Amino acid sequence: MTDSVTVFAVGQRWISSTEPELGLGLVVQAEGRVVQVCFPAADEERAYAARSAPLSRVQFRQGEMIHDNQERRLKVTDTLENNGVIIYLCEDEDGKDVLLPEEQLHAVIRLNSPRERLFAGQIDRLSRYRLRYNTRLHHGVQMQSPVRGLLGPRVQLLPHQIYIAHEVASRHAPRVLLADEVGLGKTIEAGMIVHQQLISGRASRVLVVVPEALLHQWLVEMLRRFNLRFTILDEARCMALEGEASGLQEDDVSADDINPFESAQLVLCGENFLAADTSRAEQARAAGWDILVVDEAHHLAWTPENSSPAYACVERLAEQVPGLLLLTATPEQLGRSGHFARLRLLDPDRYHDLQQFVDQEQQYQQISDVLMALRQDNAWQRLSSEQGLREVLDAYLGTDRVAAVVAEVDGADASAQTVALERLTRDLLDRHGTGRVLFRNTRASVKGFPGRELHAWPLSGSQALPADVALDDQLHPEQVLGLDDDPRLGWLVEFLKQHRQDKVLLICRSAETVCELEQQLRLAGCYSGLFHEGMSLLERDRAAAWFADDEDGVQILLCSEIGSEGRNFQFARHLILFDLPLDPDLLEQRIGRLDRIGQTGVIQIHVPYLEGTAQQRLLNWYADGLGAFESPFQIGQAVINRYGEALLQALQAADEQPLQSLISDAQSFVAQEQARQEQGRDRLLELNSCQPDKADEWVNMVREYERPGVLAPYMEQVFDAFGVEHESHSAEAVIARPGNHMHGQHFPALPEDGLTATFRRDVAMSREDMHFLTWEHPMVTGAMDMILSGDFGNTALCTVKLGGVAPGTLLVESLFVLGVQAPRALQLERYLPAEPVRLLRDNLGRDLSEQLPADQLHMIAERVPKQTAHALVKRAEKVLQSLLDTSEKQAAALQDELIDAAMNQMRAERDDGLQRLLALAEVNPNVRQQEIDQYQAETAQLEERLRAAALQLDAVRIAIAT
Repeated sequence: MTDSVTVFAVGQRWISSTEPELGLGLVVQAEGRVVQVCFPAADEERAYAARSAPLSRVQFRQGEMIHDNQERRLKVTDTLENNGVIIYLCEDEDGKDVLLPEEQLHAVIRLNSPRERLFAGQIDRLSRYRLRYNTRLHHGVQMQSPVRGLLGPRVQLLPHQIYIAHEVASRHAPRVLLADEVGLGKTIEAGMIVHQQLISGRASRVLVVVPEALLHQWLVEMLRRFNLRFTILDEARCMALEGEASGLQEDDVSADDINPFESAQLVLCGENFLAADTSRAEQARAAGWDILVVDEAHHLAWTPENSSPAYACVERLAEQVPGLLLLTATPEQLGRSGHFARLRLLDPDRYHDLQQFVDQEQQYQQISDVLMALRQDNAWQRLSSEQGLREVLDAYLGTDRVAAVVAEVDGADASAQTVALERLTRDLLDRHGTGRVLFRNTRASVKGFPGRELHAWPLSGSQALPADVALDDQLHPEQVLGLDDDPRLGWLVEFLKQHRQDKVLLICRSAETVCELEQQLRLAGCYSGLFHEGMSLLERDRAAAWFADDEDGVQILLCSEIGSEGRNFQFARHLILFDLPLDPDLLEQRIGRLDRIGQTGVIQIHVPYLEGTAQQRLLNWYADGLGAFESPFQIGQAVINRYGEALLQALQAADEQPLQSLISDAQSFVAQEQARQEQGRDRLLELNSCQPDKADEWVNMVREYERPGVLAPYMEQVFDAFGVEHESHSAEAVIARPGNHMHGQHFPALPEDGLTATFRRDVAMSREDMHFLTWEHPMVTGAMDMILSGDFGNTALCTVKLGGVAPGTLLVESLFVLGVQAPRALQLERYLPAEPVRLLRDNLGRDLSEQLPADQLHMIAERVPKQTAHALVKRAEKVLQSLLDTSEKQAAALQDELIDAAMNQMRAERDDGLQRLLALAEVNPNVRQQEIDQYQAETAQLEERLRAAALQLDAVRIAIAT
């Protein structure tokens, strides 16, 4: 086989280099920048960008054996070509001539078998054989890992994030709202879900829609944390693609026939870009996606009477895309109708009536109260004695169900009672209305956040302000004084000199102020970075990266208000508020840039202000009246609604009395509102958003399956085998670069200038300059695919010294794998044996598989020169053929047993899953019928594919006793 043909034509056969399990692909459409390939063996169809399609051309040579679509075995005698399509001249087993167009080749591709290679003299080095064997073992472990898809991301192993990612990503076409509070990592959760869906094969095309200001942040995050290379599409890029493509088309094809959204599998675009141009939005809809991700979804405005252009655009997209992830930190910021608006995007059939939704939500408080009672220390006694508690449980779970549980464990020990309570709790959670489609973790339920300290810096200088200065000028005195005469500038210069080793973030209202600050600081010898709306997205990204650089980065980043949303600067702990906003939600957003998961120190909040001005009064309002600096402040809108006008008047009053009265009243109001908010917390939703016992179990599984101490030496063997130069960088870190004698022109995910990578998560989290190599990194998975999808290391010959075995004895080690070609989304490997079937026989007919394990044989095997090995095989060909025949018969006898075991495992798991889905559907309408139908269809496909499984000879090693 060769990969020489690079032009696509209908009827050609190609194989996916990233998904070889799909079998032989057939080009069904090749127009412009897109090629459509059908994979009959896997019943799949893929659309690829023609220039970057991960496909290899399949072309058989004279003398090779092939199969047609009727499974006739044919020998190639010659080839012809017609319009890019190969026609094979063949002989069948009766010696008759057969003309076979390549489109009639069998969809299940048959590569050169180890047996054929062995007797053709194609004998590999022992190191390659061992590497193939080890790769089989490692691959089997990863394919059967219950946390597959969660190993690769460069993230902290935070239980609430792992729980959501595992819970959501395991579903078919998940449609959920991720609504964790600010700082809990919704972007990471979405990335982990997308990564798992891509790894598992459940998704291949993803569209992410975000506010324009966050485009490059998402681009960098997806690449740095998840190794996902997204393409940003904006109007300029779309026009360039259309112009470039139309120049390559025939005269009768116009730019209107070209869809830029089909140019990449993973696409990022701006919300306004899509919402403002209906033609681009329609192109996005027509491109076909598996998952749609929408960030800052609270920006999508909707009422029963009207919807914003952005909402309408996302709604039309959501109708076409199976999977949908909506991200918002404030799911109820726009009220109950706004919350309902996002839910109806997820499932318009389920959420079609706002009032009905409100009525149903009110019922869940009763379930929440019962759950809280079940989680108390004396829960079992209360369940046995309190009539009201039993009545609620009977109403929701059924009298018989509750009575059976009570009767089963009444009088049992505390452990049995705890297990029973957990079962009742789980049943109640399953009945929670939005618990399956909405995930919301709060700081109250997720621990580990830093403290906050306020440092108020009073400065003289208010006397320089005119007596009748307006409120806005009091709050922003630089507008009147100019920064030259603003005492805050001198304070800032001195502060930076005293904190030279610390990273400092400064936020103020306007871009003009930060630009002037930058100039003044430069004159004072303090260099700073700028981040404001007048800069391009790329310039802002560079500024943020410059600020984050510990060695060569700037000490301080000067941000206008645009830095208050979406950016993460938790590596800094000093925040300077050069002015204060009137909106407490905006103040919280500013502090939230540092107050995030990953912050290791207490956040130092610095507020320089001019004494005797509205600046001081506003500071007192936030500090004394609201307590907004002490901890996250979640009732900003309620405060504005109650005190907005009165606060403006108090800030401008001639004396302090109006403000003091407001502060006194606000203290009581805030305490009441926060108590009401705490009482009204949807604990039911929080319990469903992260079940700690399961979350901890999955976190521990991720740690268990990471195995960095195993991966590091394995990759060293891979680098050696493929000629990749490598050297140790530090403990469990490596530098790799293309070698002069590298096998092939490219090695997966290896840049031309090489890379430095670590195998340890803790190092990867602190060293962003290093790649994080895991079993799911593209370099590792790509290398494993290269080894297992071809004939790499599938033959070997060695000598061994064995006590009790006569010199000259021949031993044949045969490795068989239970293979079947199936769509990746089925994840069939979960049920197949994790290890290859290994048989070892000698020429006396003895089965030595158990007496001489593979590891022991690896250790005592000695290499044989290639020419000698070839001669030995030729001389013993008849004996070896007979031994292989015997091994294949022995393997065939095991096949049915292995398939039955796989089938039983699959049925047990799938039956449990189906029964749970059906039970949930009876009590929780958020379980879609489509999800159940898909689950049943997948089970039927799994059965069909498993029945077609067959043990295939994967590798052969000949050992000669000396």
